[in-house]
Amino acid sequence: MGNIRLNKMKRILEFLLASLKKNKSLLISVGNNNIIHPTTILDNTRGGEIIIGNNNEILNGCLLMTYGGKIAIGNRCSINPYTIIYGHGEGVKIADNVLIAGHCMLIPANHIFERTDIPINKQGTSSKGIVINQDVWIGAACTILDGVEIGEGAIVAAGSVVTKNVEPFTIVGGVPAKILKRRKREL
Repeated sequence: MGNIRLNKMKRILEFLLASLKKNKSLLISVGNNNIIHPTTILDNTRGGEIIIGNNNEILNGCLLMTYGGKIAIGNRCSINPYTIIYGHGEGVKIADNVLIAGHCMLIPANHIFERTDIPINKQGTSSKGIVINQDVWIGAACTILDGVEIGEGAIVAAGSVVTKNVEPFTIVGGVPAKILKRRKREL
């Protein structure tokens, strides 16, 4: 019985060492006073980094998967149930005080599909990344696509698909998301 356990441990250690050599970095950094639900998955097995600041909550069923890129979450952010954040290429940068409702998707990559003589899955991907600036609220079931920057103080209405940059202090909504209103800045 002892030899079986030792062999299993040996295989696990060999896998981890091979992963470290292949990926060079299996970095997950979590700051202080975070609430990360046990069913949340932080996956950087394909390389890349996940960096989580302080005083955040990441609730049940969330998936943060790097795909070799970087996912950086600032401080005092709330990521609600079943939200998926991928980190392909340039990755995802989320600043401080960001609220992301449940069932959202942040996808910082896109398939290349220009050529019809080559299958889409053989044409590769492009990745510009996603930036979400401070004090942003993203409503439930939103999709944020590659190359988007959401400006400070912006709000994305529930169910929106964001394909273009969002100006600071604006409210956007729809598929694709368009400006619905501008928020008054308090000085």
